[in-house]
Amino acid sequence: MSAGERPAVYEQLGLIGCGLMGGSFALAAKRAGLVRRVVGYSKSPSTTELARQLGVIDQEAPSALQAVSGADIVLLAVPVAATETTLRAIRHLITPKTLVMDVGSTKRDVVDAARRVLREQVGSFVPAHPIAGREVAGVEHADAHLFSGRQVILTPIERTLTAQLQQATEVWTALGCEVTKMAPEAHDAAFAAVSHLPHLIAFALMNAIMGQPAGDEFLSLAGPGFRDFSRIAASDPLIWRDILVANREELLAQSERFRRSLQALEAAIDSGDANAIEALIERASEKRAHWRMGSGRSGH
Repeated sequence: MSAGERPAVYEQLGLIGCGLMGGSFALAAKRAGLVRRVVGYSKSPSTTELARQLGVIDQEAPSALQAVSGADIVLLAVPVAATETTLRAIRHLITPKTLVMDVGSTKRDVVDAARRVLREQVGSFVPAHPIAGREVAGVEHADAHLFSGRQVILTPIERTLTAQLQQATEVWTALGCEVTKMAPEAHDAAFAAVSHLPHLIAFALMNAIMGQPAGDEFLSLAGPGFRDFSRIAASDPLIWRDILVANREELLAQSERFRRSLQALEAAIDSGDANAIEALIERASEKRAHWRMGSGRSGH
């Protein structure tokens, strides 16, 4: 898309999953003038109704297939474990002219599901991972500015159609995102390290503290550092259950690396080796001080 050129305007967005991410995408797309109408579906009819009341969607659909009927752009904003079932429900209406995207935090499993289900129409699917979100869930928290200034990772495969990849790039750019493209496997390896492992550690830390008799008392004494460090432990359990299972191989590899790093610090502390402790802290401190979010391909 050249400077000053507007992206295509889509007649209908078929939104499957009217929660925080899907709702924010719909609001952002409306705000940017990218879509004329949004038809939404969620497993919970009350969620879909609330989305319509809030102006996130224009029309409720009783099924995923009916949300996609007449849509020229489709967004799957469902848990990654539901991707295959959702694609199977809508595949009959996917054409070579449809743009289909997701917002899942893992990509290799999503791509595998798309290959199995969409088959000859898999080229219409552009896997996407916007590096945005909150610790609160629900359409009532949807925000038209959620993606502004954030990265989105696109993970096309060899059969992804050039036109759809270009459209996806234009859509996310119009929403204010910095678009990066990488292989699904490279994506999952990177985010195991910079997103999935930190969540795993935050969950484990909270459980470790609360597993002690004085856990509540300890938490009452915690300050801003603990608040910032533990923030992601408040994330949605169902979403993160699926992410951790879907990317378990890469995550466990990163967890092993973390364990070795922790053991190195523990060994230095146990031996009272102040120089070794300082060196390990300095290495981490210097890297963190010069790190800038979005400066590389990872930035969650």
